[in-house]
Amino acid sequence: MKKSSFSILYTSFLIGVLSCAYTVSAQQKGEPFEGIDQTWQNGSDRRDSSVFKNMKYFTPSILMDINYNYSFNNPIDNTVVGSTALARHNELQLSALHFGGDLSYGNARARVMTQFGTRSTVVPRNDFSPYRGQYNLANVYRYLSEAYAGYHINKWNGINIDFGMFMSYIGLNSYYQPENWEYQASFTSDNTPWFFVGSRIQIHPNKNWKIEPWIINGWQSYGKFNKMPGLGGNITYMSSNGNWKVLTNDYFGTDAAGIPDRVRFHSDNSVLHRYLNQPQSKGISRMAFSLTGDIGFEKGGGVNGFDNSPNKPAQYFLSVMFYNRTWFAKNKLAWTIGGGWMKNPGRYLVLYPTGQASPLPNPQDPTKREGMFPFSANPGDQFEGWDMSTNIDWMPNQSLTFRLEYINRNASVGYFAGGGGVTSSTGLTTTPVDPNGTWRPDLVKNESKVIFALLFRL
Repeated sequence: MKKSSFSILYTSFLIGVLSCAYTVSAQQKGEPFEGIDQTWQNGSDRRDSSVFKNMKYFTPSILMDINYNYSFNNPIDNTVVGSTALARHNELQLSALHFGGDLSYGNARARVMTQFGTRSTVVPRNDFSPYRGQYNLANVYRYLSEAYAGYHINKWNGINIDFGMFMSYIGLNSYYQPENWEYQASFTSDNTPWFFVGSRIQIHPNKNWKIEPWIINGWQSYGKFNKMPGLGGNITYMSSNGNWKVLTNDYFGTDAAGIPDRVRFHSDNSVLHRYLNQPQSKGISRMAFSLTGDIGFEKGGGVNGFDNSPNKPAQYFLSVMFYNRTWFAKNKLAWTIGGGWMKNPGRYLVLYPTGQASPLPNPQDPTKREGMFPFSANPGDQFEGWDMSTNIDWMPNQSLTFRLEYINRNASVGYFAGGGGVTSSTGLTTTPVDPNGTWRPDLVKNESKVIFALLFRL
């Protein structure tokens, strides 16, 4: 199907859905996933309700994510490489502060969530789209994690039509850490989108299913990389007894900056199963697992998907991650163990190193790189990563989590920050970097770290 044809069909579909609003009764027909317990799911809100639930037009929400992590590589500049959850080593940091909430009046709806802390810099930095055209979109939008408005149609179990900035489901994990089983996401989640900017339609034909098409600016991008929008969607099924969740997210777009002939396809698929549920038990009260597998590729513009040739190297993405979680003491304690693997020739989804190892454009001069010794990300460059982690959670109530986590991550090439760091010989940005000297960014193949996090949600 031609790109323009898809956009026309999507617009026609949107107009058709909107027209239903005039013929559907104002009486609420049902709620999305009504009566299905989602509090155990990886990537979902573990609260059974909001303390603000009785407010008529506005339901506030406040989230805080405070962490301390210690890398046994002990980088001299205290910088973390290759993570969207962490920014600093051996320091207490405010990773995220979000406040905002949901607004509704009649069938009009909106959600606004602000974003402050290190993630407001760490997450947008890999977005190339602000370099296309004027105005610094990375600064304009970085203090918002969600901001959308739309209309709710009281048909079936609800139809929502939204425009703005909303969360991505690709990679299973939630952008908000209090919803995740693990703190440092595995490669599958950490290297796939956290947000989209565009439009979506959420269709709940009954309480078990959600069908959600998207038309968006691009792959975790504030603007467009080229002229074509990103196209995709989500299909989610939840069993009535709340023990199963199965979903697929699929995406197609042109997301290589300045290379409009290169197309990207990505398919993300997860299954979650709760295989034990006895919430009043003082021993093991609940057990569940999540399994996620991703496959994708880029083709055109000098790369050739899964087919490797001298002039057109293969450029694709394969990954898997698995976690098992066991709850104890009436769900007040939990133990999670798991890990994952990723292979990404061409490194088009790899989170780039920071500092003098960064291959990203320099904000002051996009014709140059941020780093003097950039990590290469050329067609054919190989990258493979694998990780494992385990943690203990103490959850005295549904709004507070204390987490202690150990993680070991590995890569096939030098990638993580070693003892020499990625900034300078002293670790300070004020120290000149001599390209003819002996210092280079210290990128190593593995790292182990301990993370302590305090996660709050109200």
